[in-house]
Amino acid sequence: MDSNYRAYNHVDSARRIKEYLTGTTQTFEEVDALPDRDKLTFSNGFYAYCSAIFVDIRESSKLPSHYKRPRLARIYRAYLSELVAIFNGDPNAREINIAGDAAWAVINTPYTSDINSVFALGFRANSMAKVLNYEMKKASYGHPIEIGVGMSYGRALMIKAGYNGSKINDVVYMGDVVNEAAKLANYGNSSWNVPALVTSEVFYNNLDEHNQGLLKYDYSRSCYTGDVISTEMQEWFDENCK
Repeated sequence: MDSNYRAYNHVDSARRIKEYLTGTTQTFEEVDALPDRDKLTFSNGFYAYCSAIFVDIRESSKLPSHYKRPRLARIYRAYLSELVAIFNGDPNAREINIAGDAAWAVINTPYTSDINSVFALGFRANSMAKVLNYEMKKASYGHPIEIGVGMSYGRALMIKAGYNGSKINDVVYMGDVVNEAAKLANYGNSSWNVPALVTSEVFYNNLDEHNQGLLKYDYSRSCYTGDVISTEMQEWFDENCK
């Protein structure tokens, strides 16, 4: 968000703090699906069950030791561009965000078929990373990347936060669903025996039988993991990336 200069006034600040903490004008509504962000004001919020997917690069802090900044910027642009494209391909995607070297999305999933669609986003991201590493190798980028993909399902509170009247604001999702997806993504590909895709137990329980069969239970973290890829993308890769 760009800055928008306004002199700070501590008296006005104290008034705003009191209103946010104790005011009676705020409402938080339970809904079947998270609405568009233009439905939000600084005095309302919406509760709904949804899914979250979080993808980040493993050991990204070590990448600057392998690549100078212009090359590293090229990798990040390619990686983040295609993650956003994958997430944006789900018609139920409610919010897509970039946070450093990670990208995440909140997706309305009122039906189990919608949760299976989120799982598809996960294995497409895994396949995209394979294509990215292939192209990096062709272009003499010597160090490949690995990603972790976390997926979860749960209840979120969607609110608008920022400085009222300044046009500096953003949507915040409160609840375990996004945090859990981030933690699961951080576990994905964290060691040689942990695959890229990681789902919560609740997310797994809502997948169809076929997709459940692609994952295995991880007793150490009480989650499900799998090195799942897109069959369609793999077929294209086999034909075009040799």
